[in-house]
Amino acid sequence: MISVDTVLVPTDGSAGAEATIARAIDLAETYGAAVHALYVVDEGIGATDADLDADQLEAASAHSEPRGRDATIQVTNRAEERGLETAREVREGVPHRSILSYADEHDVDLIAMGTHGRTRAGEERARMGSTTERVITLGDVPVLSVPLTADTPDDPELERVVVPTDGSDAAERAADGALEIAERYDAEIRPVYVVDATIYDLEDAPRSIIGLLSEGGENATETVAAAAAERDLEAVTAVRRGVPADELLEYATDVGADLVVMGTRGRAAGAADDRLLGSTTARVVSRAEVPVLVVE
Repeated sequence: MISVDTVLVPTDGSAGAEATIARAIDLAETYGAAVHALYVVDEGIGATDADLDADQLEAASAHSEPRGRDATIQVTNRAEERGLETAREVREGVPHRSILSYADEHDVDLIAMGTHGRTRAGEERARMGSTTERVITLGDVPVLSVPLTADTPDDPELERVVVPTDGSDAAERAADGALEIAERYDAEIRPVYVVDATIYDLEDAPRSIIGLLSEGGENATETVAAAAAERDLEAVTAVRRGVPADELLEYATDVGADLVVMGTRGRAAGAADDRLLGSTTARVVSRAEVPVLVVE
């Protein structure tokens, strides 16, 4: 279950941040949560530039602080217009470390960050942004990633929530979070399972194998649907076949999803390092055209 009392919005003040701010404030208002705005002056910028001396670097940092104040005030002013409690801070450091440190210091329940949206395969990491990826990977706080190309309505709609599931513990935690949010918004739940064509040769695999995989997917999605029914929520299940990230993105578009909720890892993740962001989750986050909530 996701309990949201404090939402952190790291911001750089760019026009692209509008979509993230709008959705973060809407979610905070729904939960009655406080909104914290954070601007990080990146201590690494210019550090390797031989053309900048120490005084020039200090001047660049000093120039960033007023910009940071303006950026954070933009967030808090909008939140205060909704009657929400706010806090803001400008600090210097490595962006992802500063964000995670702030989240820990202030007991943040959810972090809202931007991504660059749809891109070609192979460019996911660059387009997601290293800061967003590191915050998702290294933190233990749910992260709402919002495409910077998304629309920015004052009152974003949340009527349909897609939740990929494979029956794993990570997927179950994501489903719990999806159900909690759907209940808050009275939204429809769309549990979906993808038979992974990158692991199984679906053309040559015996029918019995495909049948077992599909049956497992049906069981996983029906479990989520049953939990939705207990909350008086509508649920529609789906089982698809193909490349998981591609199928999930296509499904989210087909059903008009307003939000995708995923775990950081599923069954296919390697056990050697459970801090790695699952490849399917990374690809969905980086290419999605709707917000994606990643739950640890």
